[in-house]
Amino acid sequence: MPKVMKKIKSITINADLCNGCRACEVICSLFHATPRYSSNNPARSRIRIVREPLRDIYLPVYAGEYTPAECTGRDTYIIDGKKYDECEFCRASCPSRDLFKEPDSGLPLKCDMCEDEPPLAKPKCVEWCLNDALIFEEREEEVEEAEASAPDIEIGVEALIDKHGLQQVLDAVARMAKP
Repeated sequence: MPKVMKKIKSITINADLCNGCRACEVICSLFHATPRYSSNNPARSRIRIVREPLRDIYLPVYAGEYTPAECTGRDTYIIDGKKYDECEFCRASCPSRDLFKEPDSGLPLKCDMCEDEPPLAKPKCVEWCLNDALIFEEREEEVEEAEASAPDIEIGVEALIDKHGLQQVLDAVARMAKP
């Protein structure tokens, strides 16, 4: 496959600096509300804080790709004497948990780095992080040209079919298509 230059955007997380204020969750929820900034529902946020306030441990995790299957590994992490399931640190939206799913529809959520027109200098969570625990990085990398992947609409429809079944989705679309 031919190689192409691709702009890679990522957020580096310095958990040592996170104080658990959840400003990142709030601004993400507000930015992605419809209409923009009209409501605050942290369940719609594309970033979540894994919290252990009694030990002063906070870890921001932002939403990654949707995966239609549950993972096979269920590792356990012990941090300062507390056990954490691997799922708590996972960025994927998957069938085994409700994290990073739109609360009303069940559609998977994915961090889009606050794509907007005109483009923002950095994602809102990074801009609003009070302790600079979130660091936005943009770089160019040479990567193999990817094959065309399923558009977001197909991923959303697939998630609805997984949750409700094909016939219910078809019936809903038919009802909505009637004038």
